Amino acid sequence: MSGIQTGTVTSADGTRIAVDRSGAGPAVVLVQGALNDRTDPVMSGLAAGLSRWFTVFSYDRRGRGGSGDTQPYAVEREAEDLAVVIAEAGGSAAVFGGSSGAGLALRAAVKNPAITRLALWEPPYHVGDSAPRLPGDFAGQLDRLVEAGRRADAVELFLVRAAQVSPQGVAGMRGHASWPAMEAAAQSLAYEARVMGPGNALPGELLAAITQPTLVLNGGASPAWMRRAGQAVADAIPGAVYRVLEGQAHSVAPTAIVPELLEFFVRS
Repeated sequence: MSGIQTGTVTSADGTRIAVDRSGAGPAVVLVQGALNDRTDPVMSGLAAGLSRWFTVFSYDRRGRGGSGDTQPYAVEREAEDLAVVIAEAGGSAAVFGGSSGAGLALRAAVKNPAITRLALWEPPYHVGDSAPRLPGDFAGQLDRLVEAGRRADAVELFLVRAAQVSPQGVAGMRGHASWPAMEAAAQSLAYEARVMGPGNALPGELLAAITQPTLVLNGGASPAWMRRAGQAVADAIPGAVYRVLEGQAHSVAPTAIVPELLEFFVRS
């Protein structure tokens, strides 16, 4: 993608956050999910597709990529990171959140009127018996593995328990070129667990307080529990719109989602 300007902004607690800016037009901020950064093919593809009509800000969440990781962690600090990116964008922006990044976008939006619109891709709340069962101390388990130097085991625990990847699948992933970056970001997996809340339970009270126009999207090829979660999120947010992209799975093709985002973000 040409025309990318890379820089940093400084969050309220002094953490430096790496940001890419591209395109021209109204501001859109992209918030990635677990184990991703702004170079992820889906996020970079979305930035490339949307930058024809918008000024797109894609940033590395704290603890990954080019961003810092000031301790102690709190979800409120991540909301402040998003707020400073929006300030860099001119003071207001539409926000896209993918997967657990959707959970962060929701937690930020309920307190931040600078977020003008919300588009959410497969927020992974656990609704119904078919959703993964997570231990109540999932974040603590991930923290302890990282603190013990067992970063690869923390990644495996998250992938198996939260993402439903088989142990055999994880064994294959360990040999992939992306595995070292996943290990490097292992401490951020506990952050995701804290963003989503204990057991990834649907935060009904928070969702009911969202006032921004909201679009919730799911893939038709994603697990049924993810589609139920997306529908439940849309049902709980006043006036939210829900759509299913047939043939798409959790790792959505940017070419499939960009038209939906374009139509939603330009709607008056």
